[in-house]
Amino acid sequence: MANNVKLLLVDDNPMVLGMLRDALTPLAIVSTASDGADALLKAVEDVPDLLVSDYRMPGMDGRQLVEKLKSRPATAGIAVVLVATKVDIAEKLSMHEYPVDDFLEKPFFLKDATHRIKRLIDKIALEKMAKSTASDGVVRGNLSQMNVIDLVQSLEMGRKSCSLTMLDGKDKCEMFFQEGQVVHAVYGSLTGDAAVFKVLRWTGGNFQINFEAKTSQQTTTLNTQGLLMEGLRLLDESNRDSGETQRAEEEDVLLDS
Repeated sequence: MANNVKLLLVDDNPMVLGMLRDALTPLAIVSTASDGADALLKAVEDVPDLLVSDYRMPGMDGRQLVEKLKSRPATAGIAVVLVATKVDIAEKLSMHEYPVDDFLEKPFFLKDATHRIKRLIDKIALEKMAKSTASDGVVRGNLSQMNVIDLVQSLEMGRKSCSLTMLDGKDKCEMFFQEGQVVHAVYGSLTGDAAVFKVLRWTGGNFQINFEAKTSQQTTTLNTQGLLMEGLRLLDESNRDSGETQRAEEEDVLLDS
């Protein structure tokens, strides 16, 4: 999903930097820097929404870069992903002690890294949409901008309480979230888990998010991640059984800078 999220990639390894840039360019507005000092200058000049930086770099390392950015009011709100080894994460960095949104452990597969970073990009995109919402407080969009799975994951990551209404022609599905968890869903005569599984098949339509909407109903039995995983499993089974999709093995690349 192409959008207006600005992403700054920082790595002193040109191969890793280039491959991440190519993988993430379809998802965001990507700029790059080969060291911490260059990244700091670029971030101050044009503040990104998300910083993805290697931890171990000569000169100013990723930790120092983040500390400098977080100390400035103009750049303190940047979301951060630090790329580091398992040892560095365990011994020198901590999600609870260090101001980052996620860690990406090296070595990593390019496809997995792209998926992890994409979840943050989608969350930021949804937050930007909410800030520019209409006067009635409802966020409106098209499922070609952000599909059903991306929407649900973004609302879960942001721990949002709201209603998500999706319309595709005469079909309508409404889901209610509390602190990012789907608690109630309705799709025609279907309710709960079955309604969520059904709407995951959608490939088009529009959506509305109302952050004022609430419900007292509890019809789902799985948490949000459980609903997505089971829904995708059922969808995959259906596709295989009907012969609608033919998969080819895709090569993946293991990166370690």
